[in-house]
Amino acid sequence: MRHRIANVSSRARSVVITTVLVSCSVVALVAACNQTMGLSANDPALIARGKDIFRFDTFGDETFWSDTLRMHEVIRSAVDPTTALSVGLKVDTDSLPPAVVQGIQNGSISLTSPATTVALLKLNAVVGVKGTVTTLNGQDVLTRVGITCALCHSTVDNSFSAGIGKRLDGWPNHDLNPGAIIALSSALTPAQKAVYNSWGKGKYDARYNFDGLNGPSVIPPAYGLNGVSSITYTGDGAELAYWNRYVAVTQMHGHGSWVEPRLSENVQNPPDMVTSKLAALQAYQLSIQSPPAPTGSFDATAAARGRVVFDGAGKCATCHLGTLFTDAPGRLHSPTEVVGEPEPNGAPSFASRSATKMYRSTPLRGLWQHAPYFHNGVSTTLDAVVELYNTRKTLNLTTQQKADLVQYLKSL
Repeated sequence: MRHRIANVSSRARSVVITTVLVSCSVVALVAACNQTMGLSANDPALIARGKDIFRFDTFGDETFWSDTLRMHEVIRSAVDPTTALSVGLKVDTDSLPPAVVQGIQNGSISLTSPATTVALLKLNAVVGVKGTVTTLNGQDVLTRVGITCALCHSTVDNSFSAGIGKRLDGWPNHDLNPGAIIALSSALTPAQKAVYNSWGKGKYDARYNFDGLNGPSVIPPAYGLNGVSSITYTGDGAELAYWNRYVAVTQMHGHGSWVEPRLSENVQNPPDMVTSKLAALQAYQLSIQSPPAPTGSFDATAAARGRVVFDGAGKCATCHLGTLFTDAPGRLHSPTEVVGEPEPNGAPSFASRSATKMYRSTPLRGLWQHAPYFHNGVSTTLDAVVELYNTRKTLNLTTQQKADLVQYLKSL
């Protein structure tokens, strides 16, 4: 099999994270799917199947996470729930029986025992992690583990406690530290672990296993994408299925194929466990709505003034157009136009590592929820975003205009 999976000792490929983004050009894919499955993209059965795939399907990636990286051994011996929560893993309370909920509440179930993590995996309660648990000599043993789309693109509402609550699919998990999780593997060298540990929470480098360069990007949201095109930060693909296939095969290490002639990439990992699931997966993702800004989280009067700034003096609407707030696919932007560059820590331009060598204007719905901002997270607040644009684009906005613009962005 071609590609870096045969060279794990030099660069282990990583967790699902980057962007499961979407496009408005789904008609051809859905039509093809309809011919084979007899379903519409709006069919509740197709969406329900996609939801199950998004949450629980590993595409057979256990062959990498267990057979190669031996992560099941790490988890069952050293990863207790407290440790798991500390690296951003989440627990879905809807998967917990009442007795388990009560046990966590009264302390009779230990959150410092790896055995509890195994029990949670057996219940399918760890968001984005799928475990196979076998009872041996009366004891539950984790024998295999894989990851799903939900690992990076779902979180919980913390209604039980921090990191434990009801699922929020499509919300980026910016508490997740994928690099730190990968670095737990005993199959990695100290140098490899140093790279993974450098990423930090909420970031992931979906190109590192291809080019060996270290420049992680922010995990993006996977909600509010119906109608959005030129998926990914760099607009490499025209539809969501493009990036879903890329992530499933090259990042999750599921079984399937990935071919990108523009980057001379050809990854073959048979048998194909991805292609037949792409239409349903896309249908579910397109059904996830952006979360509205919480009541009282912004000043409505100031936001109304800020919209005028957005459309006028701030020049935001020259790129962030219409109800979707993006000018893609008709237009992509060179790195010189993007105020988020240069990359932090001297990393190479993220666009230079992509198929287009350009950037797409990011859709802005739900901005209140997914800081930090820009593909590399160089701005941690919307105030910082506005100030960066004001400085680098020489907008000469007044203090009041900047404040109003921030309130408008919070309202989207």
